[in-house]
Amino acid sequence: MPCEVNTRFVILYGSQKGQAQSIAEGIAVEAEDHGLVAELSCLNQSEKYNLEKEKAPVVFIVSTTGDGEPPDNALQFVKGIKKKTLSTDHYKHLCYALLALGDTNYANFCNCGKTIERRLQALGAKQFYVTGYADDGVGLEVVVDPWLEGLWKAIKGALSKMASDKVDPLKGPSVRALAITDSKYAPSPVLASQSHDTATPHVPLAASLTCSLPPLSQSSLNVPALPPPYLHVSLQDVDSREQTVGHLNNENVHEVPIERAIQLTTGDLVKTSLLLELDTSAYPTMTYLPGDSFDVFCPNRATEVEDMLCRLGLQDKKHHQVHVSLNKDTKKKGAQVPSYIPPSISLLYLLTWCLEIRTVPKKAFLRALVEHTGDTVQRRRLQELCSKQGATEYNQYVRDPGLSILEVLTAFPSCSPPLCLLIEHLPKLQPRPYSAASSCLKHPGKLHFVFNVVEFSACSGRPVGRRGLCTGWLFDLINPGKPKCSGSHALPKIHVSLRPKCSFRLPSDLSVPFVMVGPGTGVAPFIGFLQQREKERQDNPEAVFGETWLFFGCRYRDRDYLFREELEGFVTSGVLDHLKVSFSRDELEMEGNEVTTSVARPRYVQHNLLLHRQQITEILLKKNGCLYVCGDAKNMAKDVNDTLIEIIKTQLQVDQLEAMKTLAGLREEKRYLQDIWG
Repeated sequence: MPCEVNTRFVILYGSQKGQAQSIAEGIAVEAEDHGLVAELSCLNQSEKYNLEKEKAPVVFIVSTTGDGEPPDNALQFVKGIKKKTLSTDHYKHLCYALLALGDTNYANFCNCGKTIERRLQALGAKQFYVTGYADDGVGLEVVVDPWLEGLWKAIKGALSKMASDKVDPLKGPSVRALAITDSKYAPSPVLASQSHDTATPHVPLAASLTCSLPPLSQSSLNVPALPPPYLHVSLQDVDSREQTVGHLNNENVHEVPIERAIQLTTGDLVKTSLLLELDTSAYPTMTYLPGDSFDVFCPNRATEVEDMLCRLGLQDKKHHQVHVSLNKDTKKKGAQVPSYIPPSISLLYLLTWCLEIRTVPKKAFLRALVEHTGDTVQRRRLQELCSKQGATEYNQYVRDPGLSILEVLTAFPSCSPPLCLLIEHLPKLQPRPYSAASSCLKHPGKLHFVFNVVEFSACSGRPVGRRGLCTGWLFDLINPGKPKCSGSHALPKIHVSLRPKCSFRLPSDLSVPFVMVGPGTGVAPFIGFLQQREKERQDNPEAVFGETWLFFGCRYRDRDYLFREELEGFVTSGVLDHLKVSFSRDELEMEGNEVTTSVARPRYVQHNLLLHRQQITEILLKKNGCLYVCGDAKNMAKDVNDTLIEIIKTQLQVDQLEAMKTLAGLREEKRYLQDIWG
């Protein structure tokens, strides 16, 4: 007699910015098409699931945030499973699959997913499907898409084994980690074919955002399933011009004036770097330590909001109130109105403060846009860009250049999506984090930070270059085109909030030596470190202080050497023992009083680290010192990490693996700390 197979499985997600949640919700929706019943919960909704008694397969979708930390809504779950009091058979009844999201540009890639998996296995759980490690550095979909395609067969296999009880349901074929090269999965059954006219079609000379070449233009396509709409949006003719910035009226968010703005760089051959001084004296509880960071809340650019209103045909309704609710007949699992959309807001406010209209549209969004595109050629191209076959071109023309949804809509003029589609697919407008570049001890009631004005160049789909959202907004606010310093009365206020959970701090023991590596604006937190150390030396003249090293780098000595006078002053006063500066573009270098050309001069901070490998090794491995790295994650931080491994190899005479273990040990001891960004 055949066994009855249960169709239920559980999905648990931990998500910081919504990507893991979106994937989990997509699985829950698609489950019905496969004859399965999915129970979807966030990891912090412990009242909705019980892993201690769960017999059905469990699918985890988790991202990683910060310095390898769990998302906020997964933090308690991770703490719970890490308890040492749990026995090794605590989860022996549990079978699971796990998809981890991360970014290899940052340290501790997919660390939250790896931590959960390590603990599940240590507690006796068994996996029924290959673990996926998706890398946002190359495109999550490279791993996510094939992982999802193979998931359904794996779930059904696990359920079947449980039902038959003939084979141990917690064991099966050996599993392996899904890397970005894995692609042996069955194609999606959803196809879109190119129409074939009798006349020979015109073939463009080169592919671009809006047109393709054979073989893609002549291929059948595997396109994602159409995500079902789940929100109902209406506009009410009520003037909402007088509303306040509701979601910024939070006890942790403070409106502070910009007291000073200084341009730190000169010339056209370098990035524009600016120092802002904020007056926080009105908020005595807003205290911070060197190494802390904070969020700046910025709006979407007004011209882009107006363009979006025009594109939606809603410019005459921008002051109407927006009412968002769930469709009564929605089948979306766990559907809810986005929590970051306050009630009774205007359409203008929604597009200005709530939705990230600069976000790069994901494939699911492009798939939804197809249904609202009139021109057949444009429809086909959108299908190609969201298809499996068009993955390379999606990366090349959409993801890599960072095209916004507005830029995509501009390129496809026959596409007219409804407002509800934007609300369903656009994420929350996130505040931008910055490192404090000052110490409260030296600048009480003040908060300094430094930034480069980000520039995005023109490309296919972006006829004119644009500035970064927050840095461009700050640049426009202070208008630094005149003198270096703008008067405080002429400068506006901005909303900021201190960020919690910082481990990027000075050693508590004053005698511990430390090394700082911070090229460009990465030097910002170290200015705070040195200001703090300066005050500590003044207040503790008899104390023994550990030696301090700073490795700084820039392009030109006379154009973008940030904080030059202050850094040299720290050296003169003895606060900073060693200042090592690299100039990547300067051809001439001073030797005594003569200018000479130096072929062997260090161009980047990692070169200077190599030159001082013996001192670095002694500080880190013999004196139990600390190493801090701040700056670009994609290039500098990786190069510095590789250089440190090379230094350990040569100085300790060990192999690559042993050197990597030694460096990992410094991370574990919180003596190798990074504050890096992409």
